[in-house]
Amino acid sequence: QVQLVESGGGLVQAGGSLSLSCAISGRTLSNYAMGWFRQAPGKEREFVAALSWNDTTYYADSVKGRFTISRDNTKNTMYLQMNSLKPEDTAVYYCAAGSITDSARDYLYWGQGTQVTVSS
Repeated sequence: QVQLVESGGGLVQAGGSLSLSCAISGRTLSNYAMGWFRQAPGKEREFVAALSWNDTTYYADSVKGRFTISRDNTKNTMYLQMNSLKPEDTAVYYCAAGSITDSARDYLYWGQGTQVTVSS
């Protein structure tokens, strides 16, 4: 059984940084394309970033240049480094596995989410 567990969320001031982690168990991370999504209250879940099996990266326009997706296959962990955070980045952040698209419906496995709150 595949499990994804996010960590690293929290409260940060605008302009600050946070690093999220997603630990995967039950499968080898290097075999999967992975992604990050976020969902703010009252809004649909939206694509943030994705990482292909060969480490090609994709980003939503809203985070391009500020966020970096990466992985460490030796630790079976994916990361999202978030810099220059804005209040509009406030959301629950989810990691997902099994696709490289920007559509949440294409992903097979999901973590439970971690809250990121950016104060102005």
